[in-house]
Amino acid sequence: MSLFKKSDEKKPESGAGRDRISTALRALPGENAISIIGPGMQVVGDVLTDGTVRVEGRVEGTLRAGNAVVLGRDGEIVGDIIAQSAVIGGRVTGSITAEGHLELQGTCTVDGVIRTRAEHLQLQEGARFNGQIQMLDADSPVKALPAEGQRNHHS
Repeated sequence: MSLFKKSDEKKPESGAGRDRISTALRALPGENAISIIGPGMQVVGDVLTDGTVRVEGRVEGTLRAGNAVVLGRDGEIVGDIIAQSAVIGGRVTGSITAEGHLELQGTCTVDGVIRTRAEHLQLQEGARFNGQIQMLDADSPVKALPAEGQRNHHS
C-alpha cells in the first residue's frame, strides 16, 4: 500500500497560516532578501540591515532597516524601529520612525512614539496604541528620535 500518490499531492495554499505582508511592501525592491528572526528566537542588541527584516521572535534593541520591518503578531520589539516602511502586527515598546508606509495592524500593541508622514499612516481597527504620534508634513524630514540615553530629561 502506498502512502503517497501523485493524485494525492496538494498544492500548498498561498498565504495559509501566515500573516499577510502589506501590498505596499510587496512593491519594494529586494523583497526576496528578507532576514527572519524566528519564533522562539531572542536578539539582545541592535539589528541593522539594508533590506527587510521579519520579526516573529523578540528583539531588545534598536532595529534599523533600509527597506522594511515586518513584525508578526507574536513578535515583540523592546526598543526603537527605524525603517523606510513597517507593518506592525505584534508588540512594540519604543519609538517607530518610518519614512514611507506605516501600518498598525489590528493585532498590535504599541507603547511609545510614532514618527511618520500623515499620508502614510494606516491604523487598522483593533490596533492598540499608547503614546504620541508625530505626523509630519510632506516637506518635513523624517528623523529618528535620539536613543533613550541621549534624550534630554528635564526634572
